[in-house]
Amino acid sequence: MIRKFLKFIEIQTKITSLFAFANTMAFILYLGHIINTPLMIIFFISMFIFDLTTTGINNYIDSKDYPEMLPIPRKAAFICIITMLSISSILGLYLAYRAGIVVLLLGAFCFMLGIFYTFGPIPISRIPLGELFSGIAYGMFIPFLMLYINNPSYYLTLGLTGGTLNVSIELIHFLEFLIFSLVMTLTTSNIMLANNTCDVEKDEAVNRLTLVHYIHRPMAVKLFGLIYYACYLSVILMVIFKILNPFALVFLLSIIPVKKNINLFKKEQIKEKTFICSIKNYIIINLAYFASILFATVML
Repeated sequence: MIRKFLKFIEIQTKITSLFAFANTMAFILYLGHIINTPLMIIFFISMFIFDLTTTGINNYIDSKDYPEMLPIPRKAAFICIITMLSISSILGLYLAYRAGIVVLLLGAFCFMLGIFYTFGPIPISRIPLGELFSGIAYGMFIPFLMLYINNPSYYLTLGLTGGTLNVSIELIHFLEFLIFSLVMTLTTSNIMLANNTCDVEKDEAVNRLTLVHYIHRPMAVKLFGLIYYACYLSVILMVIFKILNPFALVFLLSIIPVKKNINLFKKEQIKEKTFICSIKNYIIINLAYFASILFATVML
């Protein structure tokens, strides 16, 4: 039963949230911010359980079109989803209580994004915005919440004066964050792009019109490669703008195996054979990113 549950929540795909967490922790260390360990533990548990929940909802909804996707009975799947959603919601609310209104608002938006990814009259996964939203959810919202919880005023401040809510954004720090988040955002989006490229005909048969349906497979394959190269450009920009020191450029060495996987995927887009290229590249790039940030930290 445990093995079936792990298949139901696709435990092997949880690398997206794990690397987002790990890379951001490394960046917090590089910035020299004090880590609020108790809140980070709560954040991690809530984040991870909600990641499991969104995958469960996705498979539960999609099983209407693909019954073979659901390895456990539908009633048991529904109970698992409600249980995980309840736990992650309670932890998220406690985190918001401790960390403030910004965490509450962004956390609520993340919850809505995760739930409506496959639920509702027009699920996000069935429109051309799926890649974009999945990348932003994992690559931007998780890191920003972590960075904000550990050092709120570094990015923005809120103030209430005479019934007026004032929001002040530290623009330079916020732009630095955006560049930092690109590697995780782009590599996450590319997993979904690869999946939709492999499944485009199957998806079209059930009226799931993803980005690949509109730009067509040849352009999707080209975009797949360009997105990875953009990751390397983002790290170069981080060094140019002194967000990271030059030692972080050791990251560029990872382009060798990444390019090999890009070429394999360009040759054929078969789910059972080449979709794994996107997973391999995600791991290679994000592991290299994590190591390069730590290396840059040590060499400060």
